[in-house]
Amino acid sequence: MELADKTVGLLLTVISLSIFTYYTFWVIILPFVETDHFIHNYFLPQEYAILIPVFAGMALISLLCVFIGFVMLKSKKKKA
Repeated sequence: MELADKTVGLLLTVISLSIFTYYTFWVIILPFVETDHFIHNYFLPQEYAILIPVFAGMALISLLCVFIGFVMLKSKKKKA
């Protein structure tokens, strides 16, 4: 089981680093590259650099609120 945990941890680390590298390159370096350069074909338009994290954050906060609500309702039922 320990090997499976390490594999999952390594996979999550690699995915996180890949997303971080892609986003950093997209937001920080790409604006300084000419717009007709071929590298722009691999990235979404700059507007999405703000929209995607905002919607992901809103989804995360919404799911967290729903989870807290369910926990509060369950704890109320146990007391009664």
